[in-house]
Order: sequence, then structure tokens, then C-alpha cells
Amino acid sequence: MADFGLRFATDFSPSAGKQSQAFNLRVDAVCLSSTIGLVTATSPLTSVWILGDQLLARQPALETAVAAYGRDAVRVVLVQSAARVGKTACQRQKLVLLFSAMRHYARTLEAQGFVVDYRLAPTFSAGLQAHVTAYQPECLLTMAAANWHGRAFQHTLADRLGLPVTILPNTQFLVGRFDPYPDTPPAQPVVQEYFYREMRRHFAVLMDGRQPLGGQWNYDKQNRQPLPADLPLPDIPVYEPDEITRSVMAEVANMPGLGAVDGFALAVTRAEALAAFDDFLAHRLGAFGAYEDAMTTRQATLFHSVLSPYLNIGLLEPLELIEAAERAYHDGRAPLNSVEGFVRQILGWREYIYWQYWRQGPALLAMNAWVADRPLPAFFWSGETEMACLRHVIRRALDQGYTHHIERLMVVCNFAVLAGLLPTAVNDWFLSCYVDAYEWVMVPNVIGMGLNADGGRTATKPYIASANYIHKMSDYCAGCRYNHKQRHGPDACPFNFLYWDFLIEHEERLRANPRLGRNVLGLRHLDEAERTAVTRQAQQFLASLVAPTG
Repeated sequence: MADFGLRFATDFSPSAGKQSQAFNLRVDAVCLSSTIGLVTATSPLTSVWILGDQLLARQPALETAVAAYGRDAVRVVLVQSAARVGKTACQRQKLVLLFSAMRHYARTLEAQGFVVDYRLAPTFSAGLQAHVTAYQPECLLTMAAANWHGRAFQHTLADRLGLPVTILPNTQFLVGRFDPYPDTPPAQPVVQEYFYREMRRHFAVLMDGRQPLGGQWNYDKQNRQPLPADLPLPDIPVYEPDEITRSVMAEVANMPGLGAVDGFALAVTRAEALAAFDDFLAHRLGAFGAYEDAMTTRQATLFHSVLSPYLNIGLLEPLELIEAAERAYHDGRAPLNSVEGFVRQILGWREYIYWQYWRQGPALLAMNAWVADRPLPAFFWSGETEMACLRHVIRRALDQGYTHHIERLMVVCNFAVLAGLLPTAVNDWFLSCYVDAYEWVMVPNVIGMGLNADGGRTATKPYIASANYIHKMSDYCAGCRYNHKQRHGPDACPFNFLYWDFLIEHEERLRANPRLGRNVLGLRHLDEAERTAVTRQAQQFLASLVAPTG
């Protein structure tokens, strides 16, 4: 069973040197020597380490420490690690969001009476060691990190710091409360749709007893409408940077990374994030469902919520969003297809992706089921390509740190699969470019779902399509020098000859997949001469792709 670190509070102590085997639902008394709720004047000092992506209004480590010791005996530490920033190229808009949100969170805690130690340090370890030296706590509490490396690091803290460390369950994901398939081996495929249905049943979301409200589990067929050219598109709310944010912007501008800090206007507090959610409910949820797959040059956000940056750092929590959207349906403020589509993104996709991340483990990073080995083309770092769809999507990602899910899946990942790009390189690009990018979400979403590189454990088929899909769902083709109708030839869209070449190369394997059989049958329309022409042009195009230097 996957260890989500969501079920148990676990104690580590310097003397033990490894995780205690005595798992239980309480916080271990080795650390919390006071009886919870009975704080004395001699309560020992304790520290709470809050990670930058755990900025919860109800932070379990903080609440537990206060209940055990009282607020006056608690010291909060937040660490901004220079090493973590320099580990990979990162979207500067993301760094501004993260550091500004952390500093606003610290200020909020101070206003509530907490002593907060915000540290700029070369590493997390150095920052925590400096905190321990300065404050001399008797123990440390923290909430389990959402990623493998972060959690492994937490498990070394007792020995590093020389004091007991308690790691409490991570409460940012609902699969910590309910695992639909607790004993499923990592290699056994679990279909996201069935996972989603079990989550709906357990949390009683959009349900009529044991059956889905409205008689259908999802409304995909209603949610694939092309965007009318004359449909007005609402803007998402923007938030003027305050003094704290402006200071962060100045710092981040001098850090290595992608994009610019100019124009930063994201929410950086829980109050602003809640206001952004309210704006979505009022102005975009109603039309979200119908046009959630649509793409356009006119605007990046369309009717999408753009809440993932806030959800992924704890300013918002999944169940509060789900329940508010459900109320909007019952109050007659949004249609069922839109509400269900939004709920599915959180309760279905987001929870499923996190579940797969922990179920499959670090081995997922090395998976490459289609034996793809081509380096990432240089235009992924510049957007300089004649393919209009890729140009728009890549430039948005580089400049703004955001594109919506269909652009990520059916433009970027679609191209990556057809072009045989190395999965780890594609994953690294997503991690670098997006404001909502964290390892737990990108690894299973890119390598598993987007590239199908895990052999079907996450998605039952590769998400591949020709230019016809992009033409149907977007206005990108209208401004492109390529012809979306031509299979091959000087003006043929690369998505077309790459698509047909991929089907030719993997015909036998794809034909065996019941979800792709119809696509492969289309090969019967290509005679031997056309097959040869498609394959030759695909090879020439792929050979022309230039990898970045340095």
C-alpha cells in the first residue's frame, strides 16, 4: 500500500536513528511531553517547521503544538532555501508567488501572536540548524512533505538537529482520508474514472444516494465545445503587489530562472485566494464545462479557475472548493456539467495524480515505455517555431507560467509523444516553466498521463491526435503557415505526418489497445506510397529539430 504519510503521526528521535515502528494516530509523547490541552507554565519550547507549500489556514503541526504547549511556547520557522531555488531553472512568477505568500503567511501568524523565525538560508538543513541554535527548542513538529525527497529529508531531521522530530499527516489531499484502492500493486492499472467514482461516493459529492446526481458520472460529451469567435471572455482578477511582494519581486529578478517578475498579479494571501475563487464561481464556472477543452489565441485563461497555484501551496483546500462548487449547482448558479467538470479536476484528476505519485514511487521517473530518446528541441526554451499552436502555448508558459490543461496535454505532450522526446526532459521543462509545478503533480501527470511512458499505469492510452483535433478545438491553425488538412507535403502540419508516422511505427501495439483501435484502422486509407512519404517527411522533420546547446 502506498505510504502517503497521511494516516499516522510518526516520531523520530536522535537515539532511534530511524523511523519508529509504533505507528498510531496520536502525536508521540516522546516529543509532546505535556498532555494535550493541559498546558503548564513550565511547558518546554517547541518549534514548528512549516514548508513553503503548506501555508494552510489550519496547519496541523501548528495546531498540534499549540494544543500541547500553548501559543507562548511555540516558535514557527519558515526557511527560504537558496539551494532549492538554484536546483533547476524555475519560473520567476512562481518564485514570487511562493516567497511572497510565505512572507505574508508569516506576518499573519505574527498578528495572531506567534513568534515567527523566517530564515533565508543556503539550504533547508542550514536554516533549521540555525533556528535550533537560536531558539533551543526541545522538539520539532512538521507536516509531511508532499514529495519523495522532502519527506525523506524530514526523516533525517532528528539526527541532523539532535532533537526529537514529529512528522504529522499531510492534510492537503483527500486520499489521506480515503484510499479507494489501498492494496493495488503499482504495476496494475487503475482507471482514473473508477477512482473518481469511488471518491465521489465516499465524500458524497454530487450524489443521489449511491448514484451520480443527474444520472451521469461525467459530462465530457457536453464539455468539448469549440469556442465561439464572438463569445466574450472574462478576465481573471489581478492583485496589485504590496510592499512585501514588491520586495520579493526585486529579489527574484536577480535570481536565475525563466520569465520576468514584471506584471506579477497573483494572489499571495488566503483572503486574496478566496476572493479569486469567489470570482470564478460568479463569472466563469457557469461556462467552464462547455469550453474547458477549448483553446484560443485571444486569451490564456478562458473560463478556467486558475486556482491550482493557490491550491498547491495551501492557500486553498480541496474540499472547500468542491463543496462551494456543489452549492453553486444546488443554488442554481451553475449548470451540472460545469460543476461536475470542475469537481472532477480536483476530486478526480488531482487526487488521482497524487495517489499515483506515491503508489508508483521514484521508479516512475525512469519509465519510458515508448523508448523515446530525442532531446528537447531548442524552441521549447524560446517559442520560436512556425507551428502556431506550440508557439502560443510555449511562449505563454515561458512568460506567464500558465497554460490550461488541454494545452498542456493535447499540444505540448501530444507533440512530445509523437516526436519521441525524452520523458525526463519533458518533465523537467514542465517543472521549470509552470507556476503551479511541483514534483508530485508533474511526474505522474507528464510521464504517466501526458506521455504514457509508464506503460499505461496512469492512462489507458497515449493522448495523441493529428492537427484536426487542434483545428477543431482552437483558432491556432488560422494563423499558422502550415495546412492542418495535409497529411504530408511542404505545407503539411507536422502534427499530421508525425501522427501517422507514430501509428505506422507502433501499429501492432496500438491496434491491441481497445481505446485506439479505431485510430489505427485509419491506416487502411494510406497506401504504401503514402506511408513511405509520411515516414520520410517525419524523419526529415525530426532530424531538423535542434537541441539547445550548453
